[in-house]
Amino acid sequence: MEVLDSIPVELDKDRVIQGLRLGDKGKQIENMVQELIYVALNTARPKAIYTVSYVNNKNGDSLEIDGIKFTSRVLRANLDQVERVFPYIATCGRELGETTVPSGDMLRAFCLHVIKGMILAVAIVYLSDHIRRRYALGHISHMNPGSLEDWPLAQQRELFSIFGNVEELIGVRLTKDYAMYPLQSVSGIYFPTEITFESCQLCPREKCIARRAQYDPHLARKYLGNT
Repeated sequence: MEVLDSIPVELDKDRVIQGLRLGDKGKQIENMVQELIYVALNTARPKAIYTVSYVNNKNGDSLEIDGIKFTSRVLRANLDQVERVFPYIATCGRELGETTVPSGDMLRAFCLHVIKGMILAVAIVYLSDHIRRRYALGHISHMNPGSLEDWPLAQQRELFSIFGNVEELIGVRLTKDYAMYPLQSVSGIYFPTEITFESCQLCPREKCIARRAQYDPHLARKYLGNT
């Protein structure tokens, strides 16, 4: 198990403004973004934790990772020929997660939310690059509990149990509804693969701002038997 807690952070003002998706890009917006970037860069301590785990007891739609059972047809299919995987949790950090703006300032709150998401993205890229370099991997893909109905969010409980006290290790806690706090946190499993896999390819939901790949009905039929 390894904790990454010295993740470098950079934020580009133009990218943040673009992420706001506002028509008005006047000086007032630029000043607000610059101010919140300053706050974030002086506050954020993004972190990630991962471990090297082994897959066994593959049976039907389930498998075990480090002796913990996970049930997902898609996960089972993706790990059919895989023995070693990398469970992980990444976060923008409790320090930034607890940072707020004055109540009622919706635009400023939204901008801070976007910045927190960008810092989480920085942590994810840093983590995936670290795993690839450290273990001399070619291409890796990942799956996240809750990204598909096939692998429900409730299985974050099992994923967290691989690490023990995650809140003590990187400041992320799991709520009774299986959400993570700070909200800008993510858990999942990296695995080596020859072909890029994204859960979005199996999800037909339209107008999803988090979509990373187009829905592929042929792939959905292969994994889920969708018609």
